[in-house]
Amino acid sequence: MVLLSRADCCLCDEALAAIEQARSEVPFTFEIRDVDEDPALAALYGEEVPVVLVDGRKAFKYRVEPRRLVRTLRGRRWFGLRGA
Repeated sequence: MVLLSRADCCLCDEALAAIEQARSEVPFTFEIRDVDEDPALAALYGEEVPVVLVDGRKAFKYRVEPRRLVRTLRGRRWFGLRGA
C-alpha cells in the first residue's frame, strides 16, 4: 500500500492516522510518497492528495475510512507483514 501525500497537508496527516488505526486490526506494510518530489506523481495525483493506493489501484482520495480500509485489506490474499 502507498500513501501519496505532501508536506503541510492536514488531510494527509488524518489519512496517516487512519492508516495507523487500521494497522491495529490488520498487519500490513505501507510507504509514504511525497507527490511533490516526483513530477509524474504530481501530474497524476497532485490535486487529489492524500491518495491511498492498494495493489496499485486508487482505494481512497482525500479521506481514508479505517473500517473500509480494513475490509479492503482483508479482502486481499496477502498482507505484507514486514512493518512500515
